[in-house]
Amino acid sequence: MKFSLIICTYMRPEPLLTLLQSVQKQTLYPHEILIVDGSTNNETEAILSLNQFENLKYFLVDNQNRGLTKQRNFGIQKVSDYVEIVCFLDDDTVLEPDYFEILLKTYGIFPEALGVGGYIYNEIKWEKTSKDYIPKISEFYFDGWKRKDGSRFILRKKLNLDSDCMPGFSPLFSHGRSVGFLPPNNEVYEVEQLMGGVSSFKKSVFEKLSFSTYFEGYGLYEDADFTLRVAKIGKLYLNTGSKLHHFHAESGRPNQYQYGKMVVRNGWYVWRVKNIKPDFKARLKWNAITILLTLIRFSNVITDNNKMVAFTEACGRTVGWWSLFLNKPKEV
Repeated sequence: MKFSLIICTYMRPEPLLTLLQSVQKQTLYPHEILIVDGSTNNETEAILSLNQFENLKYFLVDNQNRGLTKQRNFGIQKVSDYVEIVCFLDDDTVLEPDYFEILLKTYGIFPEALGVGGYIYNEIKWEKTSKDYIPKISEFYFDGWKRKDGSRFILRKKLNLDSDCMPGFSPLFSHGRSVGFLPPNNEVYEVEQLMGGVSSFKKSVFEKLSFSTYFEGYGLYEDADFTLRVAKIGKLYLNTGSKLHHFHAESGRPNQYQYGKMVVRNGWYVWRVKNIKPDFKARLKWNAITILLTLIRFSNVITDNNKMVAFTEACGRTVGWWSLFLNKPKEV
């Protein structure tokens, strides 16, 4: 299958170069690589001029097309006619050598798939267990594997606010567990959400759908919005054998106050994409979890080393929640 790789980047020349060097080592190489650069300087263009990569096309976009979702839509318009699969990667990822080979094979195994996601391998330590293992409250268990659960999920379990869906699916009150809670067992799972920076889709999907420009700049949760809409018209899968590493480059990220606001407002938007008219129970749970996570972030002012980051993010979450009473996101 002929495939294109779109990498949207912003002010990250060195991480982008590292990613491209890992692409260069792939057992299956992209038929075209489209770099869509929203940077406000020429450092990315300069580093690419010094390092040549086969099939690479570079685009520097202006302010009108700057921002993650706008850059992705721009890149899709530049994809060649012969391409069947469009892949997306964040600019701070590094691939295992067989990433694309395993990812593309999934479309052959599941020909009905509209999209297939890769698997971030370096962030969580998993441990294989027996199939009848009973996890402790401090653990998350799935399909014969366990991992340490985060403190916020432990508290949600105690308050009966944990997700009632398998990872990769969003409950009616949102706040589900992401595909990062699927184990590294080389299995393929059907999901309704993929991480945008490690995803791929049949090109035909973009004849019907595009990335929402509601998500400005950094575009937090834009991937949840898009894949939830794709899942309404077809099937999505995650292949845990298609592995890569994510290194979370700090450059190009919003400040913590803006991030906190986006967590709440964008989270509300995505919730309503899945559940347009939530009932009272779903509304109660969404708000309860949102408030709980904000309180936890305020408590991190005492427990975390970086107290100011925790405080400013908690303030952003608080302002974001109150703003929903006066100015809800409209595009839903």
